[in-house]
Amino acid sequence: MGINVSHGSNQWGEERRSATSVANLGKHLAHVLTSRDWDVVADLFDGTFRDEEYVPPAEARQIAAVLYKAADHRLMPSDWGSDARLFADAAARAATAGQSWHWR
Repeated sequence: MGINVSHGSNQWGEERRSATSVANLGKHLAHVLTSRDWDVVADLFDGTFRDEEYVPPAEARQIAAVLYKAADHRLMPSDWGSDARLFADAAARAATAGQSWHWR
């Protein structure tokens, strides 16, 4: 199963990853984040995917901040940090545009 996330960097304005990749990123996020920060992103990265998810702009801004923090954490492997940063950028673009961040 693939996950498409709006406001991404590809030619269709999406980030596309397999569900397995997103869940594996979630494991790395859970490892480097505080429990409070993990609670902010867990619904999206814990491996229990819904058909669609619309994240309001204010929440997307908060998620972006948490993902940037995780991406820069000293224990985050650089390749997974790059993925966290791509998702953070997408969330930040949605928030800045005042649009919902759409996962499908």
